Amino acid sequence: MIRCEHLHVLCFLHRLSIMQARRNWELMSPSSLRSSRGTIKAKANFNVSEDVAALRKAMEGIGTTEKTLIDILTHRSSSQKQAISKAYEETTNRILVNDLKGDTQGNFENLLVALARPPAVNDAKWLIKGTGTDNSILIEILASRTNKQIKELSAAYAEETKKTLIQNLKTEVSGDFGKAILLLAEGARDESTNVNADKAREDAKALYHAGEKKLGTDESKFIEILCKRSIPHLRQTILEYKNISGKTLQKSIEKEMSGNLEELLVDIVKCVMSTPAYFAEKVYKSMKGAGTDETTLTRVMVSRGEIDMLDIRAEFKKLYQNSLFKEISSDVSGNYGDCLNVICGGED
Repeated sequence: MIRCEHLHVLCFLHRLSIMQARRNWELMSPSSLRSSRGTIKAKANFNVSEDVAALRKAMEGIGTTEKTLIDILTHRSSSQKQAISKAYEETTNRILVNDLKGDTQGNFENLLVALARPPAVNDAKWLIKGTGTDNSILIEILASRTNKQIKELSAAYAEETKKTLIQNLKTEVSGDFGKAILLLAEGARDESTNVNADKAREDAKALYHAGEKKLGTDESKFIEILCKRSIPHLRQTILEYKNISGKTLQKSIEKEMSGNLEELLVDIVKCVMSTPAYFAEKVYKSMKGAGTDETTLTRVMVSRGEIDMLDIRAEFKKLYQNSLFKEISSDVSGNYGDCLNVICGGED
């Protein structure tokens, strides 16, 4: 009998250790680690019907309870918000995004609507709005997104426009800039995590001979390497380039190129070195000087809120000796400012 009890205990402990090991693996998995750097997280004990009722109540009748809208849309993961949107439509026969548009206005409206939409739909809509008029949005999105994100936004783009992203881009961009953009839009960057230092050195030499060492510039070599190689490989290539050239790759691109192509390749280099630092600079510039670029501020805060906002905050503090929270508080106010500060997630 004792032996049998011992056996049950051992079996239980074995199952517990397997469960704990699995839980540890999940916590250490890349997707879990990525999401843990965001400030917008999934809500524990999520109750979709409660959220739908609270949102409807907040927008019914005269006046709107903005605090409820902010609280729900900044404290649910993207997948939870999509479940809310679906249930909201099934329960009320209304579209959540449309109700948000009807009950709020201006920058606050744009912010809440973006928070309610899936990330891929946001990227697609920002591209549709920017393509042909604002290449900086096109550059920012394609320079900073992963293959998976680019494929998802391409699908959302096709759903919205009934044309593929590639088809539309072919009519909007041209020359070397067009070639680079179309390469990135394929979402086919090498995703290998292995770095071969010799190959990185070869690429660094090829870039040096295509630019600094050459009369004129071979843009195609820069495009091929910077738009196709894996991020870890490019990080090593950038280090090797400095050893060979004595200059940073960014400085060389800025010297050798101009216009949209220069902006795109520089942004790729910045994202390779540190995507959070790249977005910290974007946010800073959106609030610097007279007036605020709310479109950029909203886009960055929403698109990075669930991914790496904690890292952006840390980089912001390091680069500008001020916290992102304080900068937002001094630059924007009202419901828009309050909502942005909730996404920011706190003082540093």
